[in-house]
Amino acid sequence: MKKKSLLLFFLSLILGSQLTTLKAQQLDPVKWSFSVKETSADEAELVFTAKLDAGWHLYSQHTDPNGPLAINFEFTASPDYQRVGKVLEPKPHEEMDEIFGCVVKSFSGTVVFRQKVKRLSGKDFSVKGTFSYQLCNDGSCIAPEDRDFSFTVPGAKVEAKEAAAAEAVEQQQDSVTAAESSDDSQDTVAAESEPESNAEKHQSLLVIFLLAFGGGILTMFTPCVFPMIPMTVNFFMRGVENKRKGRRQAWFFGLSIVFLFAVLGAILALILGPESLYVMGTHWIPNLLFFCIFFTFALSFFGLFEIKMPEKWINSSDEQADKGGLLAPFFIALTTVLVSFSCTGPILGAALVGLTTSSTDRWVSLVTMLGFGIGFAAPFTLLAMFPQFLKNMKSGSWLNTVKVVFAFLELAFGLKFLQQADLYCGWGLLDREIYLALWIVIFALLGFYLLGKLRFKGDDPVEHLGTGRLLLAILDLSFVVYMIPGLWGAPLKGISGFVPPMETQDFNIEKIVVENQPSASVGTAQVGKLPADRKYTDQLHMPLGFEAFFDLDEAKAFARQQGKPIFIDFTGKTCANCREMEHYVWSDPEVKRILNNDYVMVSLYCDANTIELPESEWVVDDKGRTIKTLGRRNLNFEKTAFDMNAQPYYVVIDADGRVLTAENYKYDRDVQQFIDWLNEGKANFNR
Repeated sequence: MKKKSLLLFFLSLILGSQLTTLKAQQLDPVKWSFSVKETSADEAELVFTAKLDAGWHLYSQHTDPNGPLAINFEFTASPDYQRVGKVLEPKPHEEMDEIFGCVVKSFSGTVVFRQKVKRLSGKDFSVKGTFSYQLCNDGSCIAPEDRDFSFTVPGAKVEAKEAAAAEAVEQQQDSVTAAESSDDSQDTVAAESEPESNAEKHQSLLVIFLLAFGGGILTMFTPCVFPMIPMTVNFFMRGVENKRKGRRQAWFFGLSIVFLFAVLGAILALILGPESLYVMGTHWIPNLLFFCIFFTFALSFFGLFEIKMPEKWINSSDEQADKGGLLAPFFIALTTVLVSFSCTGPILGAALVGLTTSSTDRWVSLVTMLGFGIGFAAPFTLLAMFPQFLKNMKSGSWLNTVKVVFAFLELAFGLKFLQQADLYCGWGLLDREIYLALWIVIFALLGFYLLGKLRFKGDDPVEHLGTGRLLLAILDLSFVVYMIPGLWGAPLKGISGFVPPMETQDFNIEKIVVENQPSASVGTAQVGKLPADRKYTDQLHMPLGFEAFFDLDEAKAFARQQGKPIFIDFTGKTCANCREMEHYVWSDPEVKRILNNDYVMVSLYCDANTIELPESEWVVDDKGRTIKTLGRRNLNFEKTAFDMNAQPYYVVIDADGRVLTAENYKYDRDVQQFIDWLNEGKANFNR
């Protein structure tokens, strides 16, 4: 008996833990709290506070309609109060999203929304309503569903005449509306964001510092900086007989360079802040300006003209350096920084924009400039301390070669800024194939230059091709060959972050084949076999090369007829991670073959809430609410059947609804793992 009791006890523990695990599958990465703040005798402010788990974010009310679903508030009308203006929100994080092709505005950490109301009743009353929102992280998205809210608001402390109250409310609404139309930023309140954990913050800043440090060292070999080495070391060799004094000056020289860069970084951090630098990286005006800067520097490096700091500044610095003492190494450092500006300027500008657009930490610019300054100063300081090493370093025609190579690279990467501005404004100037054509030509000319087939002002004839130059030419021309299929729609995954999104491609050969020959095969994947009268095909679509049902009952009936298992794709129209899985995993030829040939596919869009269901298809959820839209019905099915509320989420079932795999599949871009999972479902179905 004791053994049986112990056995039952352990079994209950195991089952309990399993049930706990299953319940934990449904994600709830946000905690909401609600409070009321009395702002005057007859007004109050409703405060919605969201605390998001690390890595998760929700989307602003004002995000682009073509992007993810925005948070939306709906208030139940009542004679006890009247809203004053709209729901106010903090300043969102803005980012150009290449998948959606628009600027996405989001929040993370702790977010506070506020709604001001006019209290028209002297007694306590309730403000009720619903709100919906979409949550995403790097691996999943949670489709929006309606959530209820309720505030208990104290009654007004003074009685106001109805006419006076209505007039005051109308005046305030007019002022709010006018402010909103003039500037969206006036619709926001101060952000109350939850900072990153100290460990994450320090780790990210350390990585940024190390990258900037490496960039500073590499800058030494640019054509603007390298010629400064003889001048600098010559100063420390001249008239310095005391080695101890010389090394002290060398150290002060290096620290002066670091100080100059750090001061610039501090100015950027304290005056501009991360929000301003972030706008520099996303808004079309700064991106267009950076393109012009890169284009100008490229023309300069090609030899069309020379860019220099004002001679007055440099001569003044040289005069101060000649005075000796510790001021001399400081002004030598200042001269070095000023003269090197034409090479370090665009590099630092691009680095700062790139880093600040991916981080909201105020000190990113300071850490970047500090790391860059230390890396930039280190070689100079060492050579100043040990000037005899200079004898082995010689400049020559190779410096002009480096300058021309930089010109090609600045021309190519400058187009990235023009592309960002183009995407932001929707001009349609740089479609994907035009962008790739420009890159192909630029890098092809660079390859010919490395082979000595092109010469620029200042170049010596290439009589013998060196091994290093040949290897660089091979790498460059191989990159050109790699890009060419992209003109016909190849995904070019290796540079997908640098080129415009596939949606901007006008000529896509795979798309043309599929659209004009729907019954033909793409590779070995058969398409065009499903009934033409499937539900919702006029409103919902599959990725290129796939066909699916959008209603589970239709898919089950067809699967039973065909004798195939069913692949359920829980997805969303605004789910960026879903698009990533389709782009990186579904596009694999073997995956495409298995899905199209061996499965009946059904895509259940969990955010298709604009599609109304007929009354006969309405369902009631576990809270007693009637679900009337397709998206909410699909989300309810995902939650009740599989205890999951995030997308993408993939399930393999048979026509009777039995799950055919040990585990369902979440976001994971491992192609082989996805193939193994699909094969597991097939094998279990056949058994």
